[in-house]
Amino acid sequence: MLAELHCHTNASDGLYAPSEVVRLAQARGVALLAITDHDTLAGHAEALAAGAALGVRVIPGIEISTLSPQGEVHVLGYNVNPKEEAVRQRIAALQDVRVARARRILEKLAALGLHVPFEAVLAQAGDGVIGRPHVARAMVQLGLVPDVQTAFDRYLAEGKPAFVPHEGLTPADAVQLIHAAGGVAVLAHPGLYQGDLEPLLSDLLAVALDGIEAYYPLHTAEQTQRFVRFARQNNLLVTGGSDFHGGELAGAMLLGSVALPEADVRAFMARVGVG
Repeated sequence: MLAELHCHTNASDGLYAPSEVVRLAQARGVALLAITDHDTLAGHAEALAAGAALGVRVIPGIEISTLSPQGEVHVLGYNVNPKEEAVRQRIAALQDVRVARARRILEKLAALGLHVPFEAVLAQAGDGVIGRPHVARAMVQLGLVPDVQTAFDRYLAEGKPAFVPHEGLTPADAVQLIHAAGGVAVLAHPGLYQGDLEPLLSDLLAVALDGIEAYYPLHTAEQTQRFVRFARQNNLLVTGGSDFHGGELAGAMLLGSVALPEADVRAFMARVGVG
């Protein structure tokens, strides 16, 4: 069974509507699709309806951005369906953090002589949750950079002059929020984080992390093996996904292009309650 457990729609910073992503998944033979937009649940209803019509099993998910000593860390949540109003409000508040972050990025760009109106970023985001790709696309439209990847390489990526870290949640907070929303929490693309991962992993195990995204396009074979081994040793799920946004960034992969072993797909399905 081909599974895609990490992808984005235009409900956050992807290029395609949720129904379009589901349609693309069907065309590529993906049978199990998780919609994991950044800090929002907004694309779930459309994706679930499209999945029911097209015969694709859709899992409502989220990717929560946090800050840790390793820099920005992302935590994936699966089968997220918050019942309590307080939990829904906490998830909704993540979008306000993104707006504030975007404004600070624009201030840093302005200090560098690159003036990007906030309205230009809003126009790129549409109804979606604002992210750095929207800033990058606005920069391209204004002629400040030739393409999105250059915007990240020169200004927006971590360690670059206009980068602004996320504020508010720690990785452990994100795991607990996902659990409070009825979901399964998985550490996203651990191979991208800087420094010693042992403190981060210890903190997450202490709050009952459910899994690790070992299979990821930018992981080396050695990293994948190391994270699979760590997951097995700690009774964690092993997951994987392409992190599909629409193919405009370096390392971007086609939807469904990351092959997750069948046994791990079955274990994931059992944990999230998908028959």
